[in-house]
Amino acid sequence: MKRRQLLQRAATGLALVAGPQVIDMGSSSGSSQDATTPDELLSVVSLSHVNDPATTPVFPGDPEFTLDTAATIADDGYYLQYVKEGEHTGTHWGAPAHFQEGGLTADQLDPADLFLPAVKIDIRDKAAADSDYALTVADIQEWETRNGKIPDEAAVVLWTGWESHWGSEEYAKADAEGVTHQPGFSVEAARWLIETGRLGTRGALGTDTFGPDLGNDETYPVSTLLYDKHRISLENLNNLAALPTTGASILVGGAINKAGSGSPATIFALLRR
Repeated sequence: MKRRQLLQRAATGLALVAGPQVIDMGSSSGSSQDATTPDELLSVVSLSHVNDPATTPVFPGDPEFTLDTAATIADDGYYLQYVKEGEHTGTHWGAPAHFQEGGLTADQLDPADLFLPAVKIDIRDKAAADSDYALTVADIQEWETRNGKIPDEAAVVLWTGWESHWGSEEYAKADAEGVTHQPGFSVEAARWLIETGRLGTRGALGTDTFGPDLGNDETYPVSTLLYDKHRISLENLNNLAALPTTGASILVGGAINKAGSGSPATIFALLRR
C-alpha cells in the first residue's frame, strides 16, 4: 500500500501505534485534540542529537557512555554495536519516577503522555547574556501576548541556544569549582504553568540543555515540581530552529524500559500544513 493511502486510512480511524498500546488519532477528547493528525502532516523533524561518545556530553555523575562494535559482517555475518549508557544520556525524556518516590515509571505511562501539542519560547538572547538566566512568569505572559495562550497539557520547549555548544566544554559551562552553568525555567514559572493547566495531568518541559532546572541548582526544584502525575521532561533537544513557535506537536520515541526513569529518545516535531 502506498504511503499516501496509509495516511488516509490512519486519518479515518486507524490509530498511531506506540509499543503494545495505541494513541487514538481521531479522538476529540484530551490533549490529542490539539495534536497533528496524519492528513494534516507536512513534515516530521527530528529534535534529537546523534548519540556519539566522542561528542555527547554526559551529565556530571551519570554513567559513562560507550559504543563498541560487537559483531561485524566480515566476522559474524551481521553488524551490531554494544551500547552502554544511562537512561538520561543524550537527547532523552524523563518519567515522573526520575524525581518522585513512587512516581510513574516509563512503562506505566500512557502513549498519549508522549504525544503533546508543543510551543517554543526563545530566550537565546537573554541566555547568551546570562548563563544562569531563568525563564520568568512575566516572560511567559509576554510570549502569550504575542502568540496566544499555551494549550493545556502542552510541551513547553525552552530554546536557550545551548544546542549550538553540543560536543564542547561550553555545553556544561563548568566554572573553576566544577559548577555547571545553564539557563532554565524558574520555579515560579514552572509552578505557574502547572497551576494554570498549561502543564496539566500530562504535559512536558523541554529544553536544549541538560534539564529544566538551572545548571547551578543541584536541588532540582523545577524537576521536583514537574515530575508529578503524568508529566515528563524532554532534555538535550536539538534542531529547535525547525520547531515552530506554535502549531506543532511532539512525539517521543524510544525504548520503554521496565521500571524506567526515562530513556534516550528520538523526539520528533510533527509540523502542520
